[in-house]
Amino acid sequence: MLSGGRIFRKKLALILLAVFCVPFTVILLHRDDNGARLEDELTSEIAQLRQRVAQVEMINQARRRDLALLTQYVNRSLPWNNTNGDEFPELSRLLLDPERSQNLRLPNIFSFLPYLLNNPLSTVPAFVAGQGKIHASIVLGVPTVKRESQSYLLPTLASLIASMNEEEKNDTLIIVFIAETDIEYVTVIAEKIKKQFGDALQSGLLEIISPPSSFYPDLNELRVTLNDPVERVKWRTKQNLDYAFLMMYAQSRGMYYVQLEDDILTTSGYVTKMKNFALKKEAMNLDWFLLDFCQLGFIGKMFKSTDLAYIIQFAIMFHNDKPVDWLLDPIIETRYCPHDTKKCNQIKLLKWIHFKPSLFQHVGTTSSLKGKVQKLKDKNFGKLALFTPHKNPSAKVTSPIKAYKQFTIQRAYRGDSFFWGLMPQAGDDIVFEFHTPVALHGYRLRSGNHEHPSDLLYNTTVEIRPVDFERVKESLKISSSEKFIGVGEFNDLGIAEGKIDASLFGPIGAVRLVIKSASKNWVIISEIMFDTGGG
Repeated sequence: MLSGGRIFRKKLALILLAVFCVPFTVILLHRDDNGARLEDELTSEIAQLRQRVAQVEMINQARRRDLALLTQYVNRSLPWNNTNGDEFPELSRLLLDPERSQNLRLPNIFSFLPYLLNNPLSTVPAFVAGQGKIHASIVLGVPTVKRESQSYLLPTLASLIASMNEEEKNDTLIIVFIAETDIEYVTVIAEKIKKQFGDALQSGLLEIISPPSSFYPDLNELRVTLNDPVERVKWRTKQNLDYAFLMMYAQSRGMYYVQLEDDILTTSGYVTKMKNFALKKEAMNLDWFLLDFCQLGFIGKMFKSTDLAYIIQFAIMFHNDKPVDWLLDPIIETRYCPHDTKKCNQIKLLKWIHFKPSLFQHVGTTSSLKGKVQKLKDKNFGKLALFTPHKNPSAKVTSPIKAYKQFTIQRAYRGDSFFWGLMPQAGDDIVFEFHTPVALHGYRLRSGNHEHPSDLLYNTTVEIRPVDFERVKESLKISSSEKFIGVGEFNDLGIAEGKIDASLFGPIGAVRLVIKSASKNWVIISEIMFDTGGG
């Protein structure tokens, strides 16, 4: 028999199911002898429901406000309400002429960014690609800008996506905000993302947007603040507006919003960890404002979508004054704290809650601010493996690329470390010559690692040398004098992998990587795997 407590909880869940049409059925129909577990699951569902309702109320209020404004101005435009003889008064004149309005006007984005009134499309994305997913549990915002030397965006997206399972992907939205107004550049970056993550775009997991140029002020007319150099003032002012645009676009798309950057990596299960941590705090009735999943800057900061308006408002109000991450503390103080400093510090601990260990690590060294080198690391993140060892067939490995210290290509092939070589030049190669020819079924070669994500192999092909080259050459109808046949190349993520038809090519005597163009960076090879069918 069910205990009284369990009967009460079951009835409560059924009532909530009937009222809100939330799919509690799986939980309720599952008879679990562990009452505490059932209660935890139900509490989590109720907390999620509460946050969903708050999000819907926020969206509903926004729609009601828009409808009220539209009704007001359309009503004034009707001929019988026209008091000065104009047959069709213009809505823009009604909006801009204070003498024609008797209603109170609350401050809005145009109050702080008045230049936006010059273009009705100033707050409309100039570029959008994606499926328009809504009702996600977590929205990840990833702003990216053109960097002076290298970009970390693709490895960042690879880490974010690879660290999710299918359930997490269905419940998450990643918005990549290309914060550039050169539409040609935006298109190029979007195409690179589509090439590598086409499935994520098609499924709705990934979305790409960019802003119109009219969203930004004349950066040459900014006030110099904080005694910063002019270039730094321009950089942080634009960054504040970037964050505001991205948050405004994202706020109605999910329950929680997490601010990220384009030069980070994460670990498996991070989405579930963030969601469960947030719902646990909700179930405890803790009115938190910020959950912090990384100790650095503005990375890994989670907000309820219903609270994003505060961040957006502050970022816009003080866009020329302070970096947005400097504004987080003042927002909490202004909203929650009394005059008592000691009490305020105690309140902050309840409003700004830190999660450990950190779920995100900063990996970039080249800042988006020209000339700035950023080497900050989150010490609470932990360590990740810098290479993946494999047992490969015995081979002689050679290359003209000079190795750094003990990080040789021979040790990398044996699985003892990773290969770290000085800047490769066009025509350089790495040759793996097997001591005994092997039946090669596939390969995976990965360049770069977590600490040096930009030390990749670019424009590099993978070639094999069949023992019976003449037979294969005739079968494939190819012409080659070097007895090597191309079977693949490294992609934009610095990875080359593929299958090989062993029945077609027969025994393979060697594999060669050929670098077609000089690199500006050093190169790391962190994984070498040749599949010979041995399990």
